[in-house]
Amino acid sequence: MASGDDSPVFEDDESPPYSLDKMTDLVAVWDVALSDGVHKIEFEHGTTSGKRVVYVDGKEEVRKEWMFKLVGKETFCVGAAKTKATINIDAVRGFAYEYTLEINGKSLKKYMENRSKTTNTWILHLDGEDFRVVLEKDTMDVWCNGKKMETAGEFVDDGTETHFHIGNHDCYIKAVSSGKRKEGIIHTLIVDNREIPEISC
Repeated sequence: MASGDDSPVFEDDESPPYSLDKMTDLVAVWDVALSDGVHKIEFEHGTTSGKRVVYVDGKEEVRKEWMFKLVGKETFCVGAAKTKATINIDAVRGFAYEYTLEINGKSLKKYMENRSKTTNTWILHLDGEDFRVVLEKDTMDVWCNGKKMETAGEFVDDGTETHFHIGNHDCYIKAVSSGKRKEGIIHTLIVDNREIPEISC
């Protein structure tokens, strides 16, 4: 089983679109939040057959049979931006293995810590539907439910506004200086002239 800070989380309350009966060698599951959504990564490792299979959101991305070397790495892409992901397989003792996930060359924990500094995320409910809006602060790209949004930037008296639409709703992300060097710029999502609280990832 996996161990360490990047250990997978097993969730019993969700049924994947494929049969778990076929996944007899499932050893690790991770949920990874990217700008285009939260992606489920599952890994099968057959220590007797040498099989390695990687699923991303239920779709098989990598399949290798009869691998004689049971330790190593499997690299693949995740999400719309084709983010590089690597599963490291290490022997810990005897026939026990540790499985860790790296995203863009960083441990999942480090990647998520860094991501919380480089993105803002909001969840909102409009017209009976849930929306996940993500701002990538380094590029000012805005994503909504997995799609990169068309935006228009505008300078205003106290900062900038990045305008976009969700259906018939006018939205913008306001960026203003906090006035404090350590806090930097504060980003606020406004939908139909109403401020939406940010969630912490």
